[in-house]
Amino acid sequence: MALAKVRSVALVGVDGFVVDVEAAITSGVPGLHLVGLPDAALNEARDRVRAAIFNSGEPWPSRHVTISLFPASLPKKGSGFDVPIAISLLAAAETVDPKVCADMVMMGELGLDGRIRAVPGVLPAVLAAANAGYRTVVVPRANAAEAELVPDVKVIAPASLRGLLCHLRDQPPPPEEDEPDPARLAPCPEQPAVRGRDLRGDLDLADVRGQAEARRALEISAAGGHHLFFYGPPGCGKTMLAERLPTLLPPLDREAALEVTAIHSVAGTLPPGRPLISRPPFYAPHHTATRAAMVGSGQGRLLQPGAASLAHQGILFLDEAPEYQAGVLDALRQPLEEGEVMIARAGASTRFPARFTLVLAANPCPCAAAKSIDCICTPAVRHKYLARISGPLLDRIDLKLELHPATRAELRYDLELVERSEVVAERVLAARERAARRLAGTPWRTNAEIPGPQVRRLFLPPPEAMVSVDRPLQTGELSARGLDRVLRTAWTCADLAGRDKPSADDIDSAFALWTGRRS
Repeated sequence: MALAKVRSVALVGVDGFVVDVEAAITSGVPGLHLVGLPDAALNEARDRVRAAIFNSGEPWPSRHVTISLFPASLPKKGSGFDVPIAISLLAAAETVDPKVCADMVMMGELGLDGRIRAVPGVLPAVLAAANAGYRTVVVPRANAAEAELVPDVKVIAPASLRGLLCHLRDQPPPPEEDEPDPARLAPCPEQPAVRGRDLRGDLDLADVRGQAEARRALEISAAGGHHLFFYGPPGCGKTMLAERLPTLLPPLDREAALEVTAIHSVAGTLPPGRPLISRPPFYAPHHTATRAAMVGSGQGRLLQPGAASLAHQGILFLDEAPEYQAGVLDALRQPLEEGEVMIARAGASTRFPARFTLVLAANPCPCAAAKSIDCICTPAVRHKYLARISGPLLDRIDLKLELHPATRAELRYDLELVERSEVVAERVLAARERAARRLAGTPWRTNAEIPGPQVRRLFLPPPEAMVSVDRPLQTGELSARGLDRVLRTAWTCADLAGRDKPSADDIDSAFALWTGRRS
């Protein structure tokens, strides 16, 4: 019996697990038998692998071949196991030296002509291989730039199965391997953000006419990572403001960028020709999105990230928030508190990172009249409409603001005199650096991430600054969770103003924004 083994990676959510791909050639009816809980796409690998081997000029063993994927109890999915299956089979047939590929981690889908095609999830797979101690990986050429983001790992990126075999045999590459890859050679222009819908890259806060208080709320949200809720009639600028929030955010640091890129790699939403996402994502699902689309879906361990995870370290914008199906918005309450989504299925649970800034926008009533005089909705209808956004969810929103249409004077205001995004972004960056110095040595990076008990224990403002919230706490107008959020926002206001501690004015402004009243 001939036996050979190579390794690959199975993904469970965004976590990778090294899988042994073993091939055994034995006596029996000729054929390929695949074991180890493969899904439908992986079961079809036998036909792709057979055709790719034939079209690469290699012999197919006329005996029984068994391919085992260990651990057998871990479900495997997708076509990324095609390459390790082919190489393990050829190594077992002794057309390739089994020792050469024994310590390699391989992934890639095979075309019938032997070409190696791109697969999703390469970055988290290579990270898992590196953490397990493997230093050589084989990935499709189209995924090479993504794999090279992992340090101290040798990346082999052949264009075809024949090219990979030549590398393993220490032979000159075939002619097609020398052809340049347009995806890797094309310049990668800096993009403002990963977006859930097509937006222009030239968005600027100066485009918004008037709305001084909303612009201030947007700056506070960007500086402290605070959740935001705009409500007002159509045309007052809710969507314009939300779409310009990413222009105020600083670039992601290396660790956060890799984490965000890994999520989008698993989801297959990486921008073409740009392996590393360095700007905070902006994701805006349609109001018909289901709960599964919002937090993630799948069967067993074969799960995919949802909108909440695709917006990790960025912005999740829900326009027309009351129009979402019942329960979809409340499904966000766990990630808003914990910064991650836990999806439980029979016999398994998966964690997806989901630390995002939530921005909600809503009209005051279902008729969405541009002027209140034209509204046909009764007070009861208005109340019922906005009540679709539950109280517990609103309690987790730090900043709430009612917007009114811009006045004629504001519409005529010279746009050259309005602050541009780059000016506001400088203040946001300075405030974040100030907060980072204060939070040094802790696991938190922004004021919004500080847990409530730690806010009250370590970052309580002076007693004289807290006078304005004493009565709301006594009357029940302000809950304990609400107080935590007011304190976090007050610290952000102080950071933007360059103060060491929040003042009474900062507390007043934060409380007004939490209640939704104009200060």
